[in-house]
Amino acid sequence: MSTQTLTSTLTQHALLVLWGQFAQSLGIPQAFATLPLHQKTYTHTPQTKLLEFFLAILAGLPHLTDLSHAAHPLDQDPAVATAWGQPAWADASGVSRALQALTPAEAAQVSHLLQEISRPFIEREVLLAMQQQGRVVYDGDLTGRPVSNTSTTYPGAAYGHMSDGVHLGYQAALVTMHSPTYGRLWLGVTPHPGNTLSCSQAEALVRAAETQTGARPARRVDLVQTRLRAVAEQCAERTRQLRRAEEVWADLTRERDLTQRDVWYWQQQVADRQAAAGGDGPARPHSKLTQARTRAAMHAKRLAQLEQRLPQVGQWVTEAEQRLARGVATHAQVEARLAQLTQDNVSNRTPIVAEFRLDGGFGTGENLTLLIELGYEVYSKPYSPHVTERLRAQITEQTAWTRVGSNAEMVGFAAVEVRDCPYPLDGAVERFYTGATLRYSSLVHYGRDPVLGDLSAWFAEYNARQTIEAGIKEGKGVFQMHHLKVRARPGLAVQEHLAAFAANFVRWAGHWLVTSCPQGGPARLLGGAAVKSQVQVGAHTSAWVRQEDGNWVVEFTDHSIYAGSAIHTREWVFQLPLPLFSSCDLVPI
Repeated sequence: MSTQTLTSTLTQHALLVLWGQFAQSLGIPQAFATLPLHQKTYTHTPQTKLLEFFLAILAGLPHLTDLSHAAHPLDQDPAVATAWGQPAWADASGVSRALQALTPAEAAQVSHLLQEISRPFIEREVLLAMQQQGRVVYDGDLTGRPVSNTSTTYPGAAYGHMSDGVHLGYQAALVTMHSPTYGRLWLGVTPHPGNTLSCSQAEALVRAAETQTGARPARRVDLVQTRLRAVAEQCAERTRQLRRAEEVWADLTRERDLTQRDVWYWQQQVADRQAAAGGDGPARPHSKLTQARTRAAMHAKRLAQLEQRLPQVGQWVTEAEQRLARGVATHAQVEARLAQLTQDNVSNRTPIVAEFRLDGGFGTGENLTLLIELGYEVYSKPYSPHVTERLRAQITEQTAWTRVGSNAEMVGFAAVEVRDCPYPLDGAVERFYTGATLRYSSLVHYGRDPVLGDLSAWFAEYNARQTIEAGIKEGKGVFQMHHLKVRARPGLAVQEHLAAFAANFVRWAGHWLVTSCPQGGPARLLGGAAVKSQVQVGAHTSAWVRQEDGNWVVEFTDHSIYAGSAIHTREWVFQLPLPLFSSCDLVPI
């Protein structure tokens, strides 16, 4: 086969060129070109500008203007444009205008497109996780995106708790899965106003994870059926309580009315007998006037007592009605959930085993109940500090603490109750030595893992959710999510989606470099580097680039950290996962 060699082109973004070939093998530029954006094309299409925005995030540019005004402007690098299938790049101002003009529907289309590109990778990792770990592990969290507290140009921003204080800005709800191949993959990110609370986002995170992976555990309908029966019995008891309260109210009202008539009657008798006696003078002790006055006073006192008791009984009736209404509403919710979860199981041909780890901000009784009934192995912290206080009260001087970390100890408890959660949980108190002081917190768990028999494993499993915290830090520090590059809500949503996709893309591309490039040295060094190094070093290093038979040759310059090395890429082939839902057997790849 003859080899056609083109003139070499100098690039200052070597890894972006390599990533461009990988992106084209995935069809990313081609897919972006099909997005139905309403904006007009002048020199550059709006689709090209959106793709360029993705590259700005992928290259870790702090500000959108860096596309045109950095030391080595990305929009002036023809090798990168060619690698990504574009004739040229737009100026940063054009990219900014395109982002400002995006509609919510177009932002949703971008999100859907990225999900479809990601789906084969994620489904394959689900399959591998089930084969290697026996389960899929998810982590969820909420992170702040603060802006200047004096800003008035960020739409929908609100004050909320972010990191170390209250700031103006947004919150991003994030969910990841543990990937056997790539370590961590983002499954979903949803922007919210800054006053959004973690406890309101648990179900949304679960639904996002299930939508992206296309897999879910078997729902625990037996638990829901038992809970429905308990709620029905509770409603029946509350109905009886209401009927009793209403009976007491009716009897009291009837007695009040009769007493009122008695008061009126004896007051009239007093008036008539005074008139017959000829005045208001003193009456003899046993006269009819004295007897009438005594009867009138007696009934008036009884009436006052009844009038005082009626509001109390009325409050009793009102509270009984409210309790019953809440019970009826709960019954309807549980009944609807049972119907939905039953249908979920009918349509779930291949249920998986899955674990969800969430921090204490999500650990309300309602959220724990939801996760349990959805079939997850649940690792969390309780939302209320009262759980920790209640468990600590059961600890005595004779209680044996288990060392679970260099400065941490735990004590386990069975059948722990959490408010608004009908299911008994495994619980544990943690204490941490911080100098001369001790800090306490607690953990809760539900599932088949025998956590009470191995507190060290429980401690390690829960704290392994630090992987999502590392991912959040990576998003802010590497992909520059602490710099919001657009001030329109659809554009902000697109930035969130592209940043999460970029973190996945770098891992996929790194794996490709390590496994697919014929000469392992520099490719393995680049692809195996940490994401931070790939973005901040590899994507900003210089190289000579040329094409040979449709593949790329990247020769690093003497000014590059990889001086003297070259990478010859080749066509990349991705092994699609076996159909996860076509069989109940998980067959090894």
